[in-house]
Amino acid sequence: MPTELRETAAQLRDFLMLPYDELEELNLRAKQQRKERVTASQMQEQRLSYLNDEKRVKAVTVLFSDLEGRLHMLDYDKKFLLKNSDNLTFDGSSIRGFTAQRESDLRLVLDWSAFYWAPGDIFGPGKVLVFANVIDRDGSMFAGDIRGMLKKLSTDYYEKDGYTLNAANEIEGFLFQGLNAERRYHDTGKFEYVNTGGYYHSLPSDPLRTFIDTVAEVQRAMGFENEKDHPEVAPSQFEINYGYGEVVAAADQIQLYKLICRQVATRFGLTASFLPKPVVGVNGSGMHTNVSVAKDGRNLFWDPAGDEKISKFAWDFVDRVLSHGNDICLMLNSSVNSYRRLDPHFEAPNQLIASPIDRGSMIRIPIGNERSARIEVRTVAPDANPYMVMLAVFKTGLEGTIREDKNLRQSDQFLPDNIYDAMENFRKAPWTTQLLGEDVKRRYVDLKQASADRCPRLLGTAIKAQEVQFHHEIYNQYLWNLF
Repeated sequence: MPTELRETAAQLRDFLMLPYDELEELNLRAKQQRKERVTASQMQEQRLSYLNDEKRVKAVTVLFSDLEGRLHMLDYDKKFLLKNSDNLTFDGSSIRGFTAQRESDLRLVLDWSAFYWAPGDIFGPGKVLVFANVIDRDGSMFAGDIRGMLKKLSTDYYEKDGYTLNAANEIEGFLFQGLNAERRYHDTGKFEYVNTGGYYHSLPSDPLRTFIDTVAEVQRAMGFENEKDHPEVAPSQFEINYGYGEVVAAADQIQLYKLICRQVATRFGLTASFLPKPVVGVNGSGMHTNVSVAKDGRNLFWDPAGDEKISKFAWDFVDRVLSHGNDICLMLNSSVNSYRRLDPHFEAPNQLIASPIDRGSMIRIPIGNERSARIEVRTVAPDANPYMVMLAVFKTGLEGTIREDKNLRQSDQFLPDNIYDAMENFRKAPWTTQLLGEDVKRRYVDLKQASADRCPRLLGTAIKAQEVQFHHEIYNQYLWNLF
């Protein structure tokens, strides 16, 4: 389109494009409402009123996640949504792992507390974002919607015990040359770095630093409350940290974080990858999951007189997670490729122990104070379903059983080094049935089995094309149908 026509079109389209500081103010205000647990009816009334009055919003992007954690998005015209916000139906049989064709009708229920104003230069002008839960035909919570399960867990603990479940995640990823580098891996057989500087090292204007800066700016505008960002140990690897949040909000932010990274990378003609181990011989990517529980504003994990200055409540939480570590490993490390990361030569967190210093432990006890005392579950891959990770960690830590083992925290046991052993542990564990229910457990492990069956059984020393091709975050219907 000629320049003059583009300028004329831009003048005609008066869609919402807010400065980043205004976006941050709006998103932080919405975040505070979420922290204060403003009622669902109040939030719905406020948001619908805003959408009705703000003429520059053209569409609402609704986000939900499938059983494996793949993020799905669909745009509703604002005027349509205002009339039909209580009847947003979709075909569940088209979402892998959701429903059979004969029971395909599902409905989205908008979680108006999870509402975001997005930068127009990244997401397009005139759009706002809102997360949704999935309900079944009869109006009940859809069992395959893990976000809904997590939200219920969080709400139940708050209403029953006054607990607020808090989490923050340190999500590592790689930035590779070219668009769609994962999808093209079966042709190229390699990923190309954009930077080889290493830990904390990059020049101010190199591609990796520019990417990190841009992502951080978008996150800040969306109310993430950033803490620090930097290149990681491996070449072209990055990590961008942000603040603590209530567990459902924290899981939502993981989905947004990866979406923002991918979107920014695409704009630069690059690829942001969250494969746990895309390159052999360098550190893989993890998603260290920091968790704690608060009540009446008090951190229940803190005890200045306790072992490592955390409370007995916190240590019981640790012991339950360690006791069920093998049971839930498939929920924390869900892809074939993720088992390459559980390699002891690269600070692999594959030991079923807890330690303040040993980075090979499943759980680390960071230095903390009354505000920051927490435990860090290190054995989590960045491609895992974030809602399933949070559900597994918190429900296990609060409700699981503690194995009778005097040396539980100094065990010589290791997590599985391949997905087949992880699936066997998951299948035979009664605890995973309690976590997910029989039907969802079966559907989930069947999806994992299908992925494993499309890959060589032994990992070997080179990344196989199938590990990348059938990686659930880059699901390709055409490829799957070849088998």
